Amino acid sequence: MCGICGIFEPGRDQPIEVSRLKRMADQIAHRGPDAEGFHAAPGVGLAHRRLSIIDVSGGHQPLANEDESIWIAFNGEVYNFEELHARLEGNHQFKTRSDTETIVHLYEEMGVECFAQLRGMFAIALWDGRRKRLVLARDRIGKKPLYYSWDGRRLVFASEIKAMWPAGGLSKEMDIQALSDYFSLQYVPAPKTIYKQIRKLRPGHYLVVEGNQLRETPYWDIRFDEVEDRPDAEWSEQLLDEFRTAVKLRMISDVPLGAFLSGGVDSSAVVAMMNRLQPPVTTCSIGSPESRYDESADARGFARQLEANHHEQTVRPNAIELLPKLAWHYDEPFADSSAIPTYYVSQMARRHVTVALSGDGGDETFAGYRRYRMTLHEDRLRSYLPAGVRSAVFGPLGRFYPKLGWAPRMFRAKSTFQSLSHDLIQGYFHGVSCCPPDLKRQLFSGDVLRELNGYDTSNVFREHFNNARTADPLSQIQYVDMKTYLVDDILVKVDRASMAHGLEVRSPLLDHKLMELAGRMPAGLKLRNGSGKHILKQAIHGLVPSEILTRPKKGFSVPIAEWLRADLKETASNSLFKSQDPLINQDFLRRCWKQHQSGQRDWSALLWCMLMFRGWQEIDTAA
Repeated sequence: MCGICGIFEPGRDQPIEVSRLKRMADQIAHRGPDAEGFHAAPGVGLAHRRLSIIDVSGGHQPLANEDESIWIAFNGEVYNFEELHARLEGNHQFKTRSDTETIVHLYEEMGVECFAQLRGMFAIALWDGRRKRLVLARDRIGKKPLYYSWDGRRLVFASEIKAMWPAGGLSKEMDIQALSDYFSLQYVPAPKTIYKQIRKLRPGHYLVVEGNQLRETPYWDIRFDEVEDRPDAEWSEQLLDEFRTAVKLRMISDVPLGAFLSGGVDSSAVVAMMNRLQPPVTTCSIGSPESRYDESADARGFARQLEANHHEQTVRPNAIELLPKLAWHYDEPFADSSAIPTYYVSQMARRHVTVALSGDGGDETFAGYRRYRMTLHEDRLRSYLPAGVRSAVFGPLGRFYPKLGWAPRMFRAKSTFQSLSHDLIQGYFHGVSCCPPDLKRQLFSGDVLRELNGYDTSNVFREHFNNARTADPLSQIQYVDMKTYLVDDILVKVDRASMAHGLEVRSPLLDHKLMELAGRMPAGLKLRNGSGKHILKQAIHGLVPSEILTRPKKGFSVPIAEWLRADLKETASNSLFKSQDPLINQDFLRRCWKQHQSGQRDWSALLWCMLMFRGWQEIDTAA
């Protein structure tokens, strides 16, 4: 795992200064603590920071083909590189046994069509000296990040935004629509970043800059419109076989390898398969006495059954100490509080291994989230009433029905009423939104609202919803999550938290072959009788104990509401109100703060979102 960055200035006669490339690469030294490398030529410069995983003694980057007409800076792993190497070695002279050199020669053979041949996670920069063009590419799911800025004359790119500033000449002007997106979703969805001039390369896309022209092209997308009818047993057998392959490929490593183990279905399945393929497996877990849903005891018990080399740490998350670090590593406002336990488990795992497999992706691929069940239930209710009637009846109920967060679930109908007043995708957006439109109208200043001019973040969801190429409501919502929450929250969280400690994380359940297989399955195989991951649980029955498969989903919760009233109270208050902010209605924010402190209303989601925004503002000002 590594970090990459660089500059391309078409038409420039002089090489990009190595000193400037080094200043860029130094900003992401944590991503690659083992080595650095540079390539500078007229108009182009590539930089690389290396975390050695495969071919530790070789494979230094940037790396070139035989005549040095093509250069690459690569971040990630290509798991089928040995197969590709065997196909190519008759026509090319290999200097290393790395996956990086395989990509160079594959590009020589196929050009930009080569990315569709790669099975893995990657962010790639290729300098094609023959065609005088720079090519960037990102893996299908978006496990590895890649940012760029193009002004028509110069392209700057990097694995993390912080590495782009030393290039010089980049504006920090805020993208106000991205600001609105952040307060709705707690992250900034691609292709936006919080900065107007910087964009994210979207997953499953490559970008070519040639002359003064830039084009971005998709090379892959998940499909749900090719559903096949097969017996459940046949699906289970094929799924288990594909899962075994995905795990086996991700166990290729020349350095110590282990796994995150939470005690849930997904991580337990990964660990069990690893243990079957190559026992004993090294497992890493954390627990917290503050968490209401601490699964560390479950993880410990399963590790003991497998006779795994289990490592466990109980932590009391020090949010005061960690917040500035998170703000620096994430580069943008990012308010998923599970970044805190992810940071700690990565820190602990790195003491024992350099590569860790995780269970990320199981919920999106096999419909594991509880909200999917509720969304389908609401959609069935919508079918009984015309849209006009639903809006007239449930709209007012949603506005005036009390929140009743303290009441039994059957009486907490406010969110359901609000969702039922909208169509499926608008209702789903409302259900996952941290700060819905009516709250943003109170939170943002008049200047921000005028600049937004009616912009609605829900259109981000609607665009993906319309591109899903399926009429099945569960598949439509899964597709939206894969394009938004998965790539820009879950995978960003894991990438930054793990890379902060020089740890590589691999996710077998996000193998694109496995995801394509799941995409061909009927929706009822994933969510059946209100239970998610039905077919996955069937496939791994016997591999994973029944008590894990039937245990209610827990997760690792962080007590944000309590922190804001106790440990974090003084720090949060100072950060939120130390100065006037032209973007925010401070009076409304103070009301939220007072209501939260008195226990009148739980504003923890909004206040945490605001606190992480303040942390980003401080880092942005200092950079």
